[in-house]
Amino acid sequence: MNDRKPSIHLEDLNVFREEVKQRLGNTPDLIFRHVKNYLVVYISGLADQERIEREIVTPISHSNRLSNEVVKSPNLRETNEIEILVQALLAGIVVVARKGGSRVILANLAAAPHRGISEPQTEAVIRGPREGFTEMLELNIALIRRRLHTDKLRMKYWKVGQFSHTEVRLLYLEGVAQESVVEEMSRRIEEIRIDAVLESNYIEELVRDHPLNIFPTMQFTERPDVVVGNLLEGKIAVLVDNSPFALLAPFQFWAAFQASEDYYINFNSATFIRLIRAIFIFIALLFPSFYVAITTFHQEMLPTNLLLSVAAARETTPFPAIIEALMMEVTFEALREAGVRLPRPVGQAVSIVGALVIGQAAVQAGIVSAPMVIVVSVTGIASFTIPRYNMSFSFRILRFILIILAGTLGLFGIVFGLMMIAINLTGMRTLGVPYLAPVAPMTPSGLKDLLIRAPFWLMNRRPPQSVKENEIRVPINQGVTQSVFDFQNLPLANQSLKSDSGTGKSSSGAGSDLSGQGQGGSV
Repeated sequence: MNDRKPSIHLEDLNVFREEVKQRLGNTPDLIFRHVKNYLVVYISGLADQERIEREIVTPISHSNRLSNEVVKSPNLRETNEIEILVQALLAGIVVVARKGGSRVILANLAAAPHRGISEPQTEAVIRGPREGFTEMLELNIALIRRRLHTDKLRMKYWKVGQFSHTEVRLLYLEGVAQESVVEEMSRRIEEIRIDAVLESNYIEELVRDHPLNIFPTMQFTERPDVVVGNLLEGKIAVLVDNSPFALLAPFQFWAAFQASEDYYINFNSATFIRLIRAIFIFIALLFPSFYVAITTFHQEMLPTNLLLSVAAARETTPFPAIIEALMMEVTFEALREAGVRLPRPVGQAVSIVGALVIGQAAVQAGIVSAPMVIVVSVTGIASFTIPRYNMSFSFRILRFILIILAGTLGLFGIVFGLMMIAINLTGMRTLGVPYLAPVAPMTPSGLKDLLIRAPFWLMNRRPPQSVKENEIRVPINQGVTQSVFDFQNLPLANQSLKSDSGTGKSSSGAGSDLSGQGQGGSV
């Protein structure tokens, strides 16, 4: 069997030119430039015109030698295979063919148009880095390397897509990530067969665990600091060319309660915010279904005054509570979608004004009750507290399912739904890691970064999915400092004591002055 690949013939540059045209088509952006005995080929818009003139055309014009060494570009390689040549042209590389030569020169002068680095739009923070990924893969890799100055950063890469030939890279830290996780993800990417990859979600859907499950098993982010933080925890990252979103795995359920900003503020503040976030996440999931169940089947659970108020508000509404809830939830989802799709200034006005106008008009018309508008509004606000956008979709879908169960079976339906959700989550695994880890199975060390965010000097071990030989992140008691200060060593105290002894002022006056300054300093 003959596996020889088609080679390049350079005896006649015109024949070579026609061969390239035949492969790529006679397109107007395919440029051919004859310079002495050389033929320069590139695609306009993908290659840097100024560098072509400076590093290729000008050196060839001023040289009398007939050699590939004439080209003065720093990034050169050679090939004699037509397939490699075609893919190089499509990637923005300039091809230089010499008459009578055996191989062509590939000069990497790619300058494809791309977006500059800007602040991420989907993961805004008050404190933290402001840089976000772009659609340029090399630039995204550089943003990661700038934060990880280590020789342990490893990469694997593939070309995926029959027509797009999109570059996909797998990043991990050697000695931190488990080798079995790396090999499993590598195997899944290698088995991908698709015509084109336009965004990282193409890869996610083809390699994720439990593809029919509504809960995500991979996290996406456009923040380099989030990728680096997950790499240090033993996870792997998948970056796709032409996409600003990186994929992270394994991904556990509890990441829905965690935001990148939690690690850039004091641990006490981060813990408080996480607890508030957890409360509102459960409100986003259960509040409408509880309201429907109680007002439909379990009115005796409400206090008398509240029951009378709800009954009076619902007296003129023609629909049962379940229909009200579904109508308002669908309307709210439509307003949210409209706010996303419209231009930003217009979208915000439509989402806010539309909700106010529709809600007020619906109550005045007697279509829905005022308590239902309040319930849906609080639920909508609570849904925005979920840090992970893909996880918020799961809660939004489950909210409709629980409303239907509550309207048909009451609280028993809600309990049944929660049991099915718990069974589903318990049986899920992502790259071999339990989805509910570190709660099920229980890992005490992992609880330090779950609903609470312990100080860094207490989170001294990496998560369980990292390599055991390199699990220590911070030495024990690294951040423990002296908790009792010597009041005599404070400059303010010494100054006040000397002033008291020298002038004979009353101790009450000095104490009052010192107390006032101390309060100002604490603020």
